[in-house]
Amino acid sequence: MKYVQINAYSGGWADSIIFKKHRELVAAGNESWVFWARGKHEQDDHLQRIASYPEVCLDAALTRLDGRPGFHSKAITRRMLKKLDEIDPDVVHLHLLLGYYINAEMLFEWLAAHRCKVVWTLHDCWAFTGHCIYFTYAKCAQWRSGCAASTSCPQKRTYPETLAGDSSVRWSYERKKRLFTMLPAERVQLITPSQWLADLVKQSFLGKYDVKVVHDTVNTDVFKPTPSDFRERQGLEGRFLVLGVAASWSERKGLPVFVQLAKELDPARFAVVVVGLSKKQIKQVKAEAPPIIALPRTNSMRELAEIYTACDVLLNPSAEETFGMNVAEAVACGTGAIVVEGSACAEVADPEKTAMVPAGLEGLREVVEDLNLECRGGRIECAQ
Repeated sequence: MKYVQINAYSGGWADSIIFKKHRELVAAGNESWVFWARGKHEQDDHLQRIASYPEVCLDAALTRLDGRPGFHSKAITRRMLKKLDEIDPDVVHLHLLLGYYINAEMLFEWLAAHRCKVVWTLHDCWAFTGHCIYFTYAKCAQWRSGCAASTSCPQKRTYPETLAGDSSVRWSYERKKRLFTMLPAERVQLITPSQWLADLVKQSFLGKYDVKVVHDTVNTDVFKPTPSDFRERQGLEGRFLVLGVAASWSERKGLPVFVQLAKELDPARFAVVVVGLSKKQIKQVKAEAPPIIALPRTNSMRELAEIYTACDVLLNPSAEETFGMNVAEAVACGTGAIVVEGSACAEVADPEKTAMVPAGLEGLREVVEDLNLECRGGRIECAQ
């Protein structure tokens, strides 16, 4: 079997999902290729970065101007489709198409004209909206009937940010609706990392396709209970540690929640640790909440496993995660979690070590304080 995977980048979860799949396919005697646009990775005839940095930047600039992400990069796409012609794959597995590197129209017209089966893992909601990758936080439901058709799109300034108006949002929605539904149902398998996202897909124009839920995997060779001197180095001995982790922080990810929590909790008994902040964000949150332990992003997965293990509970306050990789990583390290009821994170968390809070996060401080009491009473395992 000839199997091709396409993704926006090679880093992050790509190794535990895409490149792991590649290794498994090769070990089973199949031919496998992986194409991506950004990020470093070893390359050979079957593992290839297909875009240059200037090409990605040009696509991003055009998107900023015209609000049509996924409809530029004709040269990159032409090169990739030439490779697909040479391979004649049995399966083309799509991952993130949003990422300033692909022309979705050219790609789907090629897929429609060829025999291959198409597997598409949806890692966010972009495939069935006119612009945004999430809409729960913005309380927008226009994606069900037609983005920007009745009222203005509230998220044009979010990724993929654009200066264009609502006409571009409507154009993108209608164009994606036509392209992404042009393949016959028997040739398409959609995959989502959570039931939460699967339920949304079934309500969208992609609802005619079969959707399979496959939770993302965690590298348990790295993410496992990993003792360290993290508490000692940070001067946090004897305190109950609430952890927040993200590759990049925003209001949607819940950064203000951690700042407020750090203000409300007794610093003699609790500490809030946030990992993944930019230099500007570190300065900002330290000014707003001096007790907070604000740390930059780490590229060491082992260091991250040490932090997970050292902390008592991971807090993920977002209601629109499509999986919650940080929750899964924390669970693998033996750490409990606080998640939003009904979110995808609630599917991932260990039910015996998880506390649920409503979407409005009412009573969050009390939940943390109760967990500390349970910890000190010996009713749950803690890192202290």
